[in-house]
Amino acid sequence: MSLHIYNTLSRELEVFVPLEPGCVRMYVCGMTVYDLCHLGHARAMVAFDVVQRWLKSSDYQVIYVRNVTDIDDKIIKRALENGETIRALTDRMVAALHQDADALGIERPTHEPRATDYVGAMLGMIEKLEQRGLAYQAADGDVNFAVRKFAGYGKLSGKSLDELRAGERVTVADGKQDPLDFVLWKTAKQHEPAQAKWESRFGSGRPGWHIECSAMCAELLGQTVDIHGGGADLQFPHHENEIAQSEGVHGRPLANYWLHNGFVTRDNEKMSKSLGNFFTIREILQRFDAQTLRFFIVRTHYRSALNYSDSHLEDAQQSLKRLYTALDLVPAQSIEVDWLDPFAARFKTAMDDDFGTPEAVAVLFELASEVNRTRSAKLSGLMKALGACLGLLQEDPRAYLQSGAALDIHLIEDLIAQRAAAKVAKNFAEADRIRQQLLAQKIVLKDSSTSTTWESLK
Repeated sequence: MSLHIYNTLSRELEVFVPLEPGCVRMYVCGMTVYDLCHLGHARAMVAFDVVQRWLKSSDYQVIYVRNVTDIDDKIIKRALENGETIRALTDRMVAALHQDADALGIERPTHEPRATDYVGAMLGMIEKLEQRGLAYQAADGDVNFAVRKFAGYGKLSGKSLDELRAGERVTVADGKQDPLDFVLWKTAKQHEPAQAKWESRFGSGRPGWHIECSAMCAELLGQTVDIHGGGADLQFPHHENEIAQSEGVHGRPLANYWLHNGFVTRDNEKMSKSLGNFFTIREILQRFDAQTLRFFIVRTHYRSALNYSDSHLEDAQQSLKRLYTALDLVPAQSIEVDWLDPFAARFKTAMDDDFGTPEAVAVLFELASEVNRTRSAKLSGLMKALGACLGLLQEDPRAYLQSGAALDIHLIEDLIAQRAAAKVAKNFAEADRIRQQLLAQKIVLKDSSTSTTWESLK
């Protein structure tokens, strides 16, 4: 089975065919760095980290760009509140972003452009849009995109201009021709610091949010990319506006495949800063280890809503420990994946179906059961190698298990049953090994003539 991807633009599952055989160019909208990353950011980073990992596992060269928005109204406001420069704030937040991403096992993108390094390219695009009658400078000095002059506007959201207009709650600003028109260049305000202003023929100001991504994408990946991604909340207006700008300038599709990860919810309500019901990555990592958080995200399909709760994370933690316990039981043999192997083939089928991580994770649990049953180092190695495609199971099993919370009670009972079976078979070396394995987890076994009980020293 070839790779199939759900394309938000067509609303269909499509066979993936890159522009250049063997190479994938992927652009994903990154963070606006005025604060610490939250769970929604983690969900997007992990989702597209899995995408690029699987593309590489499928023998593609991947050029992955994830931008940093380092100039924005919120950034300016936060820097002024903190009494620090914009650069000091954004440097600090980018460093924190990297720390959080590294903890979650997220591979660095090929390029991580900062918007402020591409203002010249943005101005070049704005000038071309103006020349083509798609942009105009309003009376207040802002340069806006004329939405109704772009014939394809609304194709990503699937709504007509009138439907989009009906959903707007804003009034027409001074000189703005239509409420749907969006800003390309913001004229400078008196209270804003000097670092937030660039000179242009449109006057002193700074770029709008949407033009930033259009310029960085074109500069680093070309006029058309294979995959453009981001959170579902970016589909409209951000990605819709990117399409209008980029295609307005270049006259060709911005991206062939659009991927959007689902929302994060808490008690089935969308998690957001405005509702005050969100958690930063660091707040979650104070209670759960990073592998558990990643596993919690990966075992839900990237397009589905991810519902946060402590109980869901606790369940993820115990489930992940079962996988690591199998790797601890039988040290993994280093192998190259044979995709014709039945387990590997099922894993590949799942991942080739729009990156079906829930089914792929199920294959890992099948392998764990077989490892426990057969004590096969080859199967243990396959389990670890497939886990790497998801960014999982790469830590030292013993160290991971010793660093976490108490073992799953069901897992403890299962190991005790395995030890009893080994004793019946007179395999006393195996029985002793299981006792030592549990002791390493601070689980002490107490044998009697009729049963075995256990006690946790944690």
